[in-house]
Amino acid sequence: MSDAQPLFDMLRQNVQPDIAGVLERFVREAPDRKLCRVNALAFAAEHRLDEEKVIAAFLHASRLGLFELSWNVLCPGCGGVLDSNTSLKTVQSDTYTCSLCAAGYEPTLDEMVEVTFTVNPRVRHIEAHNPHELPPLEYFRQIYWGSGIDLPEDDYEAQVDDFMIEALELPPGEKAVISLQMPAEFIIVFEPVTHAAQFIDVKGEPTKERRTLSLVFDRGHRHDEALTMQPGPLRIQVENHTDVRTLPSVCIANDTLHDILGRRRPFLTAKRLLSNQTFRDIYRTDTIDVDQRLKITSLTFLFSDLRGSTELYERVGDLAAFDLVKTHFSAVNEIVAAEAGAVVKTIGDAVMATFPTPDRAVAAAMRMREAMRQLNEDRGSEDLLLKIGIHEGPCIAVNLNERQDYFGQTVNIASRVQHLASSREIFATSSVLDDPRTSGLLSDRGLNPQSHNVALRGITNEISIFSIP
Repeated sequence: MSDAQPLFDMLRQNVQPDIAGVLERFVREAPDRKLCRVNALAFAAEHRLDEEKVIAAFLHASRLGLFELSWNVLCPGCGGVLDSNTSLKTVQSDTYTCSLCAAGYEPTLDEMVEVTFTVNPRVRHIEAHNPHELPPLEYFRQIYWGSGIDLPEDDYEAQVDDFMIEALELPPGEKAVISLQMPAEFIIVFEPVTHAAQFIDVKGEPTKERRTLSLVFDRGHRHDEALTMQPGPLRIQVENHTDVRTLPSVCIANDTLHDILGRRRPFLTAKRLLSNQTFRDIYRTDTIDVDQRLKITSLTFLFSDLRGSTELYERVGDLAAFDLVKTHFSAVNEIVAAEAGAVVKTIGDAVMATFPTPDRAVAAAMRMREAMRQLNEDRGSEDLLLKIGIHEGPCIAVNLNERQDYFGQTVNIASRVQHLASSREIFATSSVLDDPRTSGLLSDRGLNPQSHNVALRGITNEISIFSIP
């Protein structure tokens, strides 16, 4: 391992020293496989640390060059990595196909793109930096499966051996034969490097007839159509037409395989990272390409604005008003970041922020209102009166004016809901209040929002708006 001490010292200047210390020990002492595609949320849980602080620590560590950040497109069915990218800019907006699940998916940033962290080879070289030299089982563990699959720690090899009956390393341009007795099971011949799969439904009376199946692995060929065969001897002729090693394996689709694929854990999604204030502060314009349009199925938007700010400038003067507005922005930014959100932009005295879930936006709104009340009380005035609107729904992540931004009807509705609010009011739509986490938050605080239907400019149907007391 190279001398990375100066980088760790710099990390301590940006994140909590105790978290920096945990990260340093992790980089220096963890086994190789643990340092490949680190799941930041699982890391936080394992070390009993705050998720947001751990995410911030990994982001700062990546910016310093301790880790490399990866945006991995996942199959929502099997949890496999369909594509790995060093930047979100190279994630395609069209369909990704998973041959193992025999399905195609249009990527969304919610659960289909994970963000992981791998130690930089200049800091410590690990086996996964040369993935095509990993043993087949480690390739599956470290490269194929995403960080949301909760793989067994102690008996991983034994469990894989329970469903994988043959595995082969096939060099570039080479041919080979896999000979086996086909059991009466549903069989999958899967190749994880090219993501090719051949399904074989083995059933009926056993046969002694020798049969041959030919499979070619290249970057474009898929073997999705299922074959039906009788139990008995089979020769599988495999050819590698790629320029890298391939790993054809024969698996039984049994309970062990389904159990492994069904064991899931939370992971850091692209949606959550784009709504992280530390990420926006560090990476700024490096995120999305100008021509990209990436879908998010659910994001919560909060708009806030100061009531009567024009009169404020007139009443107390430009300099005093400017200082007050700055104090307001500082409080709002701090609260948004503390609730796992990010400020997208400011428009005059208004703020547009995003949150990964509705409850965090509602919690932030109530904290903002209380912060303004406290500031007013300290000054003996009523100068800072916030109007807040919240809405949740689908949107598109885009690059506008050299900044990562969002577009769509959800954004428009959130903005117009805020315009309906008067001073100190928090208005939220039914999609926000219907979220179980939001209703739980309000119930815990003994709050009972009042609803009424309103018509919004540009929106065909009336919508339900709730006033949060």
